[in-house]
Amino acid sequence: MIALLSLLQETSAATDFNDLGKLLLGGVAAAIVVAVGLTLVRFKLQDKKPPTSNFISISSPPNNPGE
Repeated sequence: MIALLSLLQETSAATDFNDLGKLLLGGVAAAIVVAVGLTLVRFKLQDKKPPTSNFISISSPPNNPGE
């Protein structure tokens, strides 16, 4: 774990402004991909579980005394 942190620290200290622009663009692209993926998963889960109706009927069924 410490070796990974030191490796990240060395690479971030060695970057210049051109590399920072590429990192920014990559981060934005990754964020867009994650957002689209989570949105698709959320829509798939909503399709499997349709919302129940909040409508409640208070009328009684018609009485048929002849039957």
